[in-house]
Amino acid sequence: MAAQVVTISSGKGGVGKTTAVANLAVALATDGGRVVCIDGDIGLRNLDVVMGLENRIVYDIVDVIEGRCKLRQAMIRDKHLPELYLIPAAQTRDKNSVSPSDMKRICDELRLSADFILIDSPAGIERGFRNAIAPADRVLVITNPEVSAVRDADRVIGILEAEEKHSPSLVINRLNPNLVKQHDMLSAEDVLDLLGIQLIGIVPEDEGVIVGSNRGVPVAQDPKSRAGQAFRNIAHRLKGEEVPFMDLDKQSGLWDRIQKMTGRR
Repeated sequence: MAAQVVTISSGKGGVGKTTAVANLAVALATDGGRVVCIDGDIGLRNLDVVMGLENRIVYDIVDVIEGRCKLRQAMIRDKHLPELYLIPAAQTRDKNSVSPSDMKRICDELRLSADFILIDSPAGIERGFRNAIAPADRVLVITNPEVSAVRDADRVIGILEAEEKHSPSLVINRLNPNLVKQHDMLSAEDVLDLLGIQLIGIVPEDEGVIVGSNRGVPVAQDPKSRAGQAFRNIAHRLKGEEVPFMDLDKQSGLWDRIQKMTGRR
């Protein structure tokens, strides 16, 4: 079966998009899938660092496009998961080095040998974003529960709909139930009301995510991490499985309402 191409995007930078890509890739590969990650952020690559593969880069995606190597040569195998690969971005080139047709061609070549292709899109709505969404079968939009991030996510959703990339799914990242209770952070319900798209996951605030990213060990590998479990749940939903949302705050009825809003209860 041909791979599903999933682009992970955001309007605002710094919302945890690259970390989400790494964690979803680890979760899917741990569950038996063959996964290829593509870093689409030409000139500002970070996915290799989050995955702990920065010292193994020989070729990058621009080398493939410009014919200096074959696609297979640019694929870096993960240290722990033999069915997980990374195609890194070029560090010394810009986004004009890649076109939407280049991305489609590379993904078409990968489709028959992978189960999932995850593309880490640059933040914003410029050339790099359009490159990243060109081959996508599905797009996940990641936002933090704060007004500026949600506003930028709303603009991205509008562009996706105009480009006929139908039904993007939403990941709310770094939700802190205590701040929501104190009215210092938007609730998941607030974000859903503002954006009006399908929710695929809520990832709680977890300092272990930063620690894992700095060490090149995504928290999806940690069975004790709440954020890791949230990423694993999103991975199951990408595979079409029905998974209830985690109860991040047992003292409120918020999560019961989320289950009802998403049809999972």
